[in-house]
Amino acid sequence: MNVAKGVETIEITMNAMGNQSLIHPTLIWDEETVILVDAGMPSELPQIQKSMESLGISFSKLNKVILTHQDLDHISGLPQILKVADHKIEVLAHRDEAPYIQGDKPLVKLNPETMAKRLQSLPEEQREQMRKVFEASKQIKANVDKTITDGEVLPNCGGITVIHTPGHTPGHICLYLNQSKVLIAGDELNVIDGQLVGPKQEYSADVLEAKKSLKKLTLLDIEAIICYHGGVYRDNVNMRLLELAALSKTT
Repeated sequence: MNVAKGVETIEITMNAMGNQSLIHPTLIWDEETVILVDAGMPSELPQIQKSMESLGISFSKLNKVILTHQDLDHISGLPQILKVADHKIEVLAHRDEAPYIQGDKPLVKLNPETMAKRLQSLPEEQREQMRKVFEASKQIKANVDKTITDGEVLPNCGGITVIHTPGHTPGHICLYLNQSKVLIAGDELNVIDGQLVGPKQEYSADVLEAKKSLKKLTLLDIEAIICYHGGVYRDNVNMRLLELAALSKTT
């Protein structure tokens, strides 16, 4: 879906443990730079390539991948992208996420202690599937070429401001596209049944911290929000963010 000039979401059907859902990696480009924000799952590279081709953008032009955070549905497709590419693709992530993406630390939500608790809560038929996911996660690693920090402005595609929004994971970031006033929210926000909603406890490493992070987003002038889960939201964006930030103080 076209969001603004040089900004396009890629709608991908993801299969996870027998459940289907839609995810929305984002392409940002201009004459010099092509950026993919979040990499999906390993099997989804052909869909990304097909979407790029439909826009007239060759995969060979992709020169940056920015990861909003470390969750598997955002990073596990990255090694395949880097393997297939016959050129250098620079990988960027927040400095607090880099050790997890590079495999120096176990993923926050898939560390042994957390996994043990999660497995106990699952029906027997799902435990083996989750064990396989856990084992596979240990093999997913990719070098982060550049770490980025809160408030940093990347000089690409009209300027991209990095906003550190910890809570979903420690180094979760949102990206504000200065030229188009589009916010790429990662998993800090979601769209459910057409409504913009805030962080969900069941998916957050620290939901209270994630809710606190909403305040940063209220300081921006936003015309559209891209949520990895839910897609694009445009309805009175700034007012809705103020509502969510106020609500987060009471819950």
